[in-house]
Amino acid sequence: MASLIENLISILEQETAEYEMLLELSQKKTPVIVAGDLTQLEKITDEEQLVASRITRLDSERMEVVKDIANVTNKDVESLKLANLIEMLASRPQESKKLAELHDRLKIVVDNLRRVNEQNGELIAHSLEMVEFDMNLLQAMKAAPETANYNKGAYTSGDVMGSVNGGFDAKS
Repeated sequence: MASLIENLISILEQETAEYEMLLELSQKKTPVIVAGDLTQLEKITDEEQLVASRITRLDSERMEVVKDIANVTNKDVESLKLANLIEMLASRPQESKKLAELHDRLKIVVDNLRRVNEQNGELIAHSLEMVEFDMNLLQAMKAAPETANYNKGAYTSGDVMGSVNGGFDAKS
């Protein structure tokens, strides 16, 4: 049992470190989203994918260790949560304290990560709204009605309201 608890502590330490790295990447992403730097955003997203895959692997390892602990303690694996395990280890204060610290640290990091990701999601949604607004504005300019300007021969000059050059200027 002692080696299983040590394995669990080790995995939780690694998992917490990975979540902290993911939080750091998410925080780096915020100014990149604001700046609209798609190249940098892609790099950060690729790094996040690597970290997420390591977290998934560690999560699987953690679940296996928890299953083993449940078998040894004759507990149901579904009801064996970290908080329950901390209580069960009351007779081993050093391991119980370490698990409690990891539990608290991991909870704080995941809560912060959720908050930053929600903020980034809102920023992306606003960016998409702005792109949609710009696209609608461009389409509306192309569909603007002609003005009632006439030249000397009583022919309409055909000017379109709101359009200067009639197309998208990629240089500006």
